[in-house]
Amino acid sequence: MSSNNAITSHEHENSGNSMFGFIVFLLSESVIFLSFFVGYFVYKTSTVDWLPAGLAELDTKTPFINTLVLVSSSFVIYVAERYLHDKNLWGFRIFWFLTILMGLYFLYGQAKEWGGLEFGFTDGIFGGVFYLLTGFHGLHVISGVILQLIMLRRSFIPGNYDKGEFGVSATSLFWHFVDVIWIVLYLLIYVWK
Repeated sequence: MSSNNAITSHEHENSGNSMFGFIVFLLSESVIFLSFFVGYFVYKTSTVDWLPAGLAELDTKTPFINTLVLVSSSFVIYVAERYLHDKNLWGFRIFWFLTILMGLYFLYGQAKEWGGLEFGFTDGIFGGVFYLLTGFHGLHVISGVILQLIMLRRSFIPGNYDKGEFGVSATSLFWHFVDVIWIVLYLLIYVWK
């Protein structure tokens, strides 16, 4: 076996190990979110005065738009990955940047929603659980946007993505994870009456 083949085999093995480790990380994050979801379910089904006093229901317009934007961003980041796989860096950069903008729009929408709410973190169990769930998810969106910015910056380093795309693949997988978690959150908080 030539030294180039040995290096390529070693790089492939490290990439596989890295992706396995990243998937284990996502599974551990899933367990955290799952425990929050179970807590939400238990509290909602066992608390008589679930919503804070004076609140009949949550406004769903802004969260619905945010959901459409975030879920659509999963498709956009997939397109960016396809461009990178095809060695089209400008296509990758455009769609990757569009994903970043969509993530920032989601965060803006969440901040706008929080600013207009009539209850706070300390207003009953619902208030605490609502801010915990949406805030923890928002932290993941912020992390995803930061990772995307790093990957975008790395695309301007000549030859950086010639030998592999683990960082892009992991960031994209993280973004899909964030989207799926939001769908569950949206259904629990805004749809389930």
